[in-house]
This record gives sequence, C-alpha cells and structure tokens, in this order.
Amino acid sequence: MRYSLTFLLLLLGVTAWGQRATVTGRVTTEGGQSLPGATVGTAEGSVGTFTEVDGNYTLELPAGTYRLRATFVGFAVAEEEITLSAGESLTLNFTLSEGLDLDQVVVSGSARPERITESPATIETIFSREILEYAGNPAELIARQKGVDYFRAGLATPAFNIRGFNSNFNAKNLQVTDGRFSTLVATGLPFGPLNTTIKEDIEQVEIILGPNSTLYGPNAHNGLLNTITKDPRRYPGTMVTLNPGVTGDGDAYFSARVRHAQALNDKWAFKVTGEYTTGTEFDYVDSVYIDRMGAEDDEGNAMPDGIKEGYEELELDRDIEFLRGEFALHYDPSDQLGFQLKGGMSNSTYLSATNVGRNQIKDWRIGYLQLRASGEHWFAQAYYTASRTDSTYSIDDRTKQYYRLLDAGQSEAVARGPLSYATGALFQDASERWNAEAQYYNTFGELNLVAGAQYQLDRANSRGTYLLDENDDDYIPVSQIGAYAHLTYDFGDGWRALAAARADNHEIYDFNFVPKLGLLHINERGTWRLTYGQGIAAPTILNMFGNLFGGLILGNAEGFTLADGSTIDPQQVEKISTFELGYRGQLKKDKLFLDVNAYYSISKDFLSPVTVVGVTTHRGDTPTEEVQDAYAIYKGLVATYINFGQVNTYGFDVGLNYYFTPQLNGFVNYSYFDYSVDEDDPENDFNKDGTVNFLDVLVNAPTHKVGAGLSYSGERWFGSVFGRWVQAYDYFSSFQIASRSHPGMTYRGTPIVENARSTDSYNYGPLGGFATFDASVGYRFSERVSLSAAANNLFNSELREFTASAPTRGLYTLELRFNLPPRRTAK
Repeated sequence: MRYSLTFLLLLLGVTAWGQRATVTGRVTTEGGQSLPGATVGTAEGSVGTFTEVDGNYTLELPAGTYRLRATFVGFAVAEEEITLSAGESLTLNFTLSEGLDLDQVVVSGSARPERITESPATIETIFSREILEYAGNPAELIARQKGVDYFRAGLATPAFNIRGFNSNFNAKNLQVTDGRFSTLVATGLPFGPLNTTIKEDIEQVEIILGPNSTLYGPNAHNGLLNTITKDPRRYPGTMVTLNPGVTGDGDAYFSARVRHAQALNDKWAFKVTGEYTTGTEFDYVDSVYIDRMGAEDDEGNAMPDGIKEGYEELELDRDIEFLRGEFALHYDPSDQLGFQLKGGMSNSTYLSATNVGRNQIKDWRIGYLQLRASGEHWFAQAYYTASRTDSTYSIDDRTKQYYRLLDAGQSEAVARGPLSYATGALFQDASERWNAEAQYYNTFGELNLVAGAQYQLDRANSRGTYLLDENDDDYIPVSQIGAYAHLTYDFGDGWRALAAARADNHEIYDFNFVPKLGLLHINERGTWRLTYGQGIAAPTILNMFGNLFGGLILGNAEGFTLADGSTIDPQQVEKISTFELGYRGQLKKDKLFLDVNAYYSISKDFLSPVTVVGVTTHRGDTPTEEVQDAYAIYKGLVATYINFGQVNTYGFDVGLNYYFTPQLNGFVNYSYFDYSVDEDDPENDFNKDGTVNFLDVLVNAPTHKVGAGLSYSGERWFGSVFGRWVQAYDYFSSFQIASRSHPGMTYRGTPIVENARSTDSYNYGPLGGFATFDASVGYRFSERVSLSAAANNLFNSELREFTASAPTRGLYTLELRFNLPPRRTAK
C-alpha cells in the first residue's frame, strides 16, 4: 500500500506543459434552432463538452491542431479542423443537418468525458430528452437496456440487476449520483426510491455492465448506475410538472415536481428542486408462516404443537409517500476554478421486499451535503451522507410475535403493542458516512492519465436494533482508503491501450488490488474493444456486524467457533475476473447501429446469503452467550454470512438500432446468460448436502431476455412503444422461493413444489415467463407546455417479477409540464 500511494503522489505531482487556448461557438440546426445538450469535442481524443440551452459552448484545449466534432442524436456529425496557438480565443459555429450518429459522450467508463464508441466499458445510456418525454417513472427506461434484469418489486420500488446472482438484498450493483456513492451505510443497498434527485434534473443515466472497480472501488462488481444531474448554467429556467395516475387495481397515484435554475451573474448560479409523490401499493397480502405452540382452533380445541400455519401480514399499510428535494450553488471565480455546494434530503414511506418478507419502511430520511472544487486538471470533493429512521419494521417478524403473544394469553391490545416488536422486528437507523476524493487528469502527448485517491468513513448506528451496537452513541466505525490510476495510450492507426489499477485498504477485510487492461481499435465505422478487469464485492456492515432477531443472525467480521471445535472463517471480499470482447458502430451508415458484447467471468469466494452454520460457542474471542441477546432461546444456534466456492458465468448482449428518420427509430436487443460450476469440488457445496447443484449456486437470472421498441420525437408529437419478454427462471433468496417443482429435492428442509408452501414462504412458481408492453405518447403545445401519457404494463397483466412483493399490474399516468423561460441576468 505504501508503494502504491508513493506512486500515486508522483503522478499527482507531474505538471502539465504548455498554455491553453479557448474555442467558443454555437451549435444549431439548418433552420437556425439551438441544440442544447449537443456534444462538442475532439475527434482525436477524449476531451469534450456540452452546449448550453442557447446552443453555446466553451472548450479549452492545449495549443495544437485538432479536428473538432459536434454531435447530437438524430443529426449527422459535423467536423472542422483547427489549429490553436497558446492563449488564442477562436469562435467556431456548427450547423447540423438531419442525419444519424450515436456518438454520445459518457463519463462513467474512464471518469472523464469520452465518446461512447471509444469507452473501454459496455455502457448503456438514458438521456434527458428520453426521460422528459416519458410520463412514467424514469427507472422504467432501464428495462429498455440490454444486459439488464429489470423487475418491479412494487409500485414504488423498480429495481435492476446485471449478470446474475440477484437476491432480495442485493448490494452488488453500485449506485452513484454526481460522484457520490448513493448507498445505505449499514446495508450497502442502493438508495433506489430513497434517492433525493427528481427526474426533471437528470441530464443522463449511464449503466455499466460488468465490473468497474478500478475507478469506483468495492461493489462496482456486477454493474454500476451513474446518474448525472443538470448544471444550472446549461439548463436554466423553471419547470413545473403535475403527474396524476391510476394503478391497474384502481388506486390513485399522484406526483408533483418543480425545478428552478438560474445564473445570477458570470460567477454565481444555483438550482433548487422538489417533489411530492403519493400512491397506494398494488393490492397483495403476503403469507407469514408461524409455529403455533399451544394454540387453539376456532372451536377452542388445542392444536398440535409445531404446526406451521400461514397468516396474513399484520397491519399492512399500502400507502406510499415520498418527499425529496435538492439544491446546488455554483461559484466560478475564474475560467480555471470552480466550486459547487450541493445538498439534498428525502423522506420515504413504502413497502420493501427483503430475504425474510417485507419491511414497512416508515419515514426513512436520507440527507447529504457535498462540496466540490475543480481546476484545469483536477477536482476534489468531500461529502457527508446521513440515514435516519425510527419506526421501520419487519412485517414478517412482527406478525409472528403477535401470534406468539396471543398464544401466551396476552390480549389483542398487548399483542399489537410495543411487545410485538420485542424480538427484533423494529429497525432504527442513525448512520452516517464521510467521503473525500481528489483526482488529477491530464494528457501528455498520446498518453491520457486519470489518477486519484478516495477515503471513506462509515459510522453505522442502529440504536441497538439490528447491529451489534448498543445505543444512540455507540457507533460502529469502519474506514477504508483507496488509490487508482487509469492510463490510455494512442499508438496511432486507431489503436489504443488501457492500463488501470486500484489499491484499497479496508479496516476489516484488509488490502485488495484490482487491475484492468484493455485494447481498442477505433475506425470510422466503430470500435472493437478487448478488456480484462477484476472487481470485488465487499461484505456490508450488516454482513460483518449484524444482530437480528435476538442474535439468531449475527455478522461475521470475526469468525465463529462451533460446538464441535471447528471454525467458520471471517467473511472476506468476493472476487470476479471478467474477459470481455465488444463492438459498437455502424453497420449501415447513418441508419443501422450495432452494439454487441460477449463476456466470460470467474467468480471466487461468493458472499453467501444468510445461512445457518450451527451451534456456536464463540464469535471471534467472545463467548456467544455474551453476544446473542436471545441465547436462552437459541442456545448459540447462529445464522450468518460466509464465503464459498467458484463459478464461471458467461453470456452476450446484442443491441440493434435502426433510424428510419432522425425522428423515428426502432431497436431490438437480446441477452443470453449462463453459468458452469465444478460439481466435483466440495467447496461449491454451499448447503453441505453432498451434492453440488443449482441450489448451491443461486444464479437467480433468466437465460434469455428480449426487448424491442419504437421511439418517435418530432417537433410537436413524441412517443414510444416497448415490449419485453423474460424467460421463466427459478429464484431462491434465503427464506424466499419462486421455483417450478423439482421432485425429490428440498429447499430449507421442504420439498420444492410449485404453488405450495415452502418452509417460511409460499412458492408461487418461477419468476419471469411473461411478455409485457409499455406505451407513451405526448404533445408539445408550445416550448412552454407539454402533455404526455404513459402506460406501464399496458394490458394490466399480473406479472410475477419478484418475491416478497405484489404481482405487478398496470400503472397509467398523465404528465402536464410547464417549462418557463430562464431569467438570464448574465451571459
């Protein structure tokens, strides 16, 4: 680690040579219409920018000769060769004619702007225009991307997974917003519905398929979702949106959002956003299975002890409500120096699926504050994230305790009161996280360098409810530091090489080194890329220090000693190595575009779902009876998280886009995913039944997925139709099961039978196995007013998309938007 940091400091100490020149101008259509959000950059390298609302742009470059390129989806590329002298200011306008090019600029692949065709990663993109022209939840647009397993775990909880191994508690896909990790401190789960950003403030969303840990660190493992919000200078004005709707069950839905952005002068600009959303979750009540000990039937007869009966969830509240808002203040004292202060907060109430049933999320609050400074070749940031909830609880566990109290002779009022939370059903959170990052980037001839360092301090606090802390002041601190370097070199003739690496040192799971290598061949029609990259999935604080349901589930940061004297090792990181070959380019100039990738991954030391390891005597060096709150009941029986085995996964994704006109395009995508495992390796026998099979390696992903759609965006009318087919697949996640019948096989001690009770949940059969269709249409009355409508699950089919959640039905929404002109007090 010492040598890695020394090397990084040497890189950061290199000084850029040469003075720079400035190019300014405007990008318009042949009819003179401004093109806000168009891309202007060099054709030779990876330097670029976006146009402002009036089509203007500013680009700074070292002295030299360049070919500048302007692009906008639906228009042909315009290029111009220029020669710049040190200190020169040049004006260069671009006029784009109708034509086609998909050469968008992305930032997630290399942490710097680059054309998507030249990125060393497989990236799916969703841009602001698509988001604003879609009247539904913008997360639904993720379903249209290839290589993504998209599912709705309820009205308020659309979610996704990439390349297998999904679960009801999946922390393997990292979520980033404006350079911030948008994940919960203790569980590591993505914010998802808890996020603070509204759809009107999203500039673009970039989804990386596969590991990208060299730049983003642990848990950019299966994939990454990067949300980039709008700069108030480039997107000024006021936008007000009213978004009523109705579900397929006939329940009302309503959302109202506002965004205001303004440049005060040539140095100061700001924006504020806000949202209120309310609705009712799809109509569904889950079954909770309970051992009735000493209970009586309806006629007062004693029931046999140990009979598991299914009961409805206690006091289920299907109301959902979200409040969220953000602010940003930008200060640019000079062309070479800028500062940003951002903050946001959300308050959320909804139902959330977990491994042991549903959680009733009650007033879960997220807040953040971010300070960022940037210069010509560097940026630095620090940000603080806080998580708070006082009354979130496990519906499953509270329901079980309610019936236990009734069986013990307690009254109805007592059984529903505070004692119903006594076994650990209540989840409180007062956690916080501190992050800091510094990055340096520069170009030295044909060499491009990005290097940086990151620090993170998690301070988890469950107020003694689900972690091994004891009270409000007993934080669990976990720190980590990482450094990375990302280098690309252009050899000429279209050949480019990539070498990147990251070194992390974590307080609990120690040192990890993650490399990435790549070779790209770039030509006029597209780019081939061959990459090798590693990634890690890190145990969360819950995995390491969990304390749920009276200590039945304990975190595994220190390992366990079993009653027979054998030991369980402390949980370590899961590692993945991926080889990937991809191509993105044109098959028919300005008409047909292809994006395809094939990958082969080797995953080792899986992070297991929670599993019973047996009767324990010690957690680390501490006797179990001193750790397990309900030791008198469990007698040291512990469920925890472990590492095990190796599995190889492989697949490919194909996407075709055809532009009939600049306004109308059609697309189709297909994804294939499969795996192999050594059935003779006992390390792969997770459930220790003597046989290695699919019940040990819980892939939890369909083998085949297909999506297709049409999209139109004209001067007045816009709209889209989209359909997807998902193959049926078996799904297992701790207590949850969704599987076809497997004669002679059991899961958690119960035969696997479709449409029958499993051990702790009901098996309704496989997930997927459906085709569903979405549609949207809209009309722009003027530049200021538009009206659109969207139908998710157009035919209101009942779809089994996830466990511990309602079968999803339709959601039909209108969206009335007022776009007021900006108050431009400064150029």
